Amino acid sequence: MILNVSKIKTESLLLFCKDLILSYKDRVDVNDYGMDKEVIEKFNNIGNDMLKQILNVTFPQNYYLQNRKHYRIKAVLDGYNFINDEISKNLKENEAFNPSMLYFSLLAVWFKELNKESRSKEYIYFLLYPYSQVYDKLLIEIKNKEFRALNIKMIELAENVIYKFDKYNFVK
Repeated sequence: MILNVSKIKTESLLLFCKDLILSYKDRVDVNDYGMDKEVIEKFNNIGNDMLKQILNVTFPQNYYLQNRKHYRIKAVLDGYNFINDEISKNLKENEAFNPSMLYFSLLAVWFKELNKESRSKEYIYFLLYPYSQVYDKLLIEIKNKEFRALNIKMIELAENVIYKFDKYNFVK
């Protein structure tokens, strides 16, 4: 059995980001950080665009559950669990976090910084996405220092998790 480990890891990451987007979609409270409705709408629009593209390259959720014993799907789910465990280890219980910046940063580090799947047509959207423009909007244009600090924390968390994930070996 030959597996393309990079594609498996990419699918694991996309599946995790899909679940993260779906679980927190449109739930950011504008009053939490005194943010503009416009900033929240930017986050939500980015999330909707990302979700649409992720849905194009991943299988429906029930597919992964029904086929979890297949060696390839088992590896995808193993990668998913690794990401989930690493994030859980790094976030304290009830600690504030911004899921939008987290998933966005996870994808940016994987596709842009590490240049994963740069030759894969399935993931072309994630390779061409203008990550730097979004970082500018969601960091530089944010006036609330607390929220900016939280976003920076999410970027650091994403980098930490993705660098470990890149080194992760599926063999146990």
